[in-house]
Amino acid sequence: MNEALELEVGHIVLEVGSGSGWHASTIAEIVAPSDSSRDRWGHVYTVEIIPALAEFARRNIERAGYGDRVTVICRDGSEGYPEKAPFDRILVTAAAPYIPAPLKEQLKLGGVMVIPVGDVGFYQTLIRLRKMENNRLIEEDLGGVAFVPLVGKHGHRIRRKW
Repeated sequence: MNEALELEVGHIVLEVGSGSGWHASTIAEIVAPSDSSRDRWGHVYTVEIIPALAEFARRNIERAGYGDRVTVICRDGSEGYPEKAPFDRILVTAAAPYIPAPLKEQLKLGGVMVIPVGDVGFYQTLIRLRKMENNRLIEEDLGGVAFVPLVGKHGHRIRRKW
C-alpha cells in the first residue's frame, strides 16, 4: 500500500484506521526518514475511531521512535481530519462502502488516495484515486483485497462493540 501511495519525503499523510500504529510508522519512515534533516520532514496524522486502539497505536508509535513524526487522533476517520487538510496522500486501512466525500475534499490537488471499497466480508477492491486539475478524480483498480469494515458517518452501518 505504501508503494501504491507513491510516498515521498516531505509528504503530509492522513491514515484512516491506526490499528496497532505499525503502518503509520512505516509511512513516517518514508516521509520523514530518521537519517534526514527535520526541515525536510513530512508528517503522518493517523485517525482511529476506537479509543483503546488509538491509545494502543500511540504507545506503539512512541516506543518505535516515531512520536515526533506521527500524530494519533481518536475520532471518526470517515470524516477525515479537516484541521490539517489538504493532504498529499490519504490511506484508508478499512473497507468503505464508497469513497467518502470528505476524504476526496481533503486530498490535495495532485494527491493520491488508496482505499479499499466494497461490502463487509472477504472481498473488496483496492482503489487508487488521483486528484487532478479542476478537481477531476481518476480511479484505478489495484485488485481484490480483504479488510475490516470502515465504520463511522461515511462507513458501513454495523453495530459497534466498543
